[in-house]
Amino acid sequence: MSNSTAVSKSNGQTSGSRPAAGSIGAARDVSVDRGPTTQFVTMTLADQLFGIPTEEVQDVHRLQSITPIPLAPPEIAGALNIRGKIVTAVDLRRRLGLPTAEKKGKDLMSIVAEYNDHLYSLLIDEIGEVMSLPDRDVQKNASTMDVRWREISEGIYRLDGRLMVRTSVAKLLNFMH
Repeated sequence: MSNSTAVSKSNGQTSGSRPAAGSIGAARDVSVDRGPTTQFVTMTLADQLFGIPTEEVQDVHRLQSITPIPLAPPEIAGALNIRGKIVTAVDLRRRLGLPTAEKKGKDLMSIVAEYNDHLYSLLIDEIGEVMSLPDRDVQKNASTMDVRWREISEGIYRLDGRLMVRTSVAKLLNFMH
């Protein structure tokens, strides 16, 4: 996935012309019904679904060999080489106070993102799908949400019996600076 192909926001405006009857898209005009939307890359950590806006994601990889970084904060898993660039690997389970992953090494996935002019690899359990969700459907965080989760959450979406925590790269990596 590259930033050039990611779509982040829809302004909910239509061009004024409607598709002809029988043409693709004639059944419903979702831009009018749903209002502004955001596209998310979804990921799973300890069976919890999270979503990061697609415009913040540069790439998705299977985890590669990580080199430990001495004296790094506990959330830093180490560094890895992606296409000749040194990338800091962040263990999101540690960042969020979750138990160590049952999956190891190449079974884990990584979302590559840029933050403050540096590349980071966010270690996750699984990558999900790209979802376009209406901005108006995001709900406030529960007051009982763990403090570490509250500081990374921008709200919650209810999706078919499952909750998705809306987050951002900046919120996930704010402990770095």
